[in-house]
Amino acid sequence: MAREWEQRAMGKGRLEAFSDGVIAVIITIMVLELKVPNGTDVASLAPLLPIFLSYVLSFVFVGIYWNNHHHLLHAVQRLDGLALWANLHLLFWLSLVPFLTRWMSETHFASIPVALYGCDLLMAGLAYYVLARILVKGRGNLALAQALGRDYKAIASMVICGAAVALSFWNVWLACGLYVLIAIIWFIPDSRIEHNVAQ
Repeated sequence: MAREWEQRAMGKGRLEAFSDGVIAVIITIMVLELKVPNGTDVASLAPLLPIFLSYVLSFVFVGIYWNNHHHLLHAVQRLDGLALWANLHLLFWLSLVPFLTRWMSETHFASIPVALYGCDLLMAGLAYYVLARILVKGRGNLALAQALGRDYKAIASMVICGAAVALSFWNVWLACGLYVLIAIIWFIPDSRIEHNVAQ
C-alpha cells in the first residue's frame, strides 16, 4: 500500500497539469493588458505599438518555456520533492512576466524596466536550468541526462541575457535585440530530448 502511494506521489501528471494551468493564467493576464484603441483609424494603433511588441516578446518567451517544459517532463520517469520545488521556482519567475511586460511597455522601453525584464528572464532561465539538473539526477531519467549533457545552450542563453541586462542601461534596443536572439535560439524545442526519448 505504501509503495503504491509513493508511486502516485512521484507521478508527473499533476505537475504537468498544474504547470500548464499556471502558464495559461500568465498568458491570459498578458492578453488582458491589450487595450482597445480610442479611435477607428490605423493611426490610433500607434500608441499601442509598444504594448503589442512587448506582449509578442513575452508571449513567445512563455510559449518557449511551456514547450520546452513539456519536452523536459516527457523525458522524465520519476520525480521527487526537490523537483516539485524547483518547478515552483520556475513558475514564480514566469508569473512575474505579465507585470514586467506591462511596466516595460507603458514606459516605452525605459532602461530600468527593460533591465528588470531581462533579470526576470535570467532568473527564469536559471530556474529552468536548475530544474533540468535536478531531473537529470532523478532515478530512471537516463535519457534526459544523455540528451542534455552539460547543457551549453542554457548556459549561453543566460550569459547573453546577463549581457542584455547590462546593455539596457546604454542602449535598450540592443538589449531587446539580445532578448529576441535568445528567443530565436530556443524557439525550436530541444531536439536532443526528442531524439533520446525516441531511442
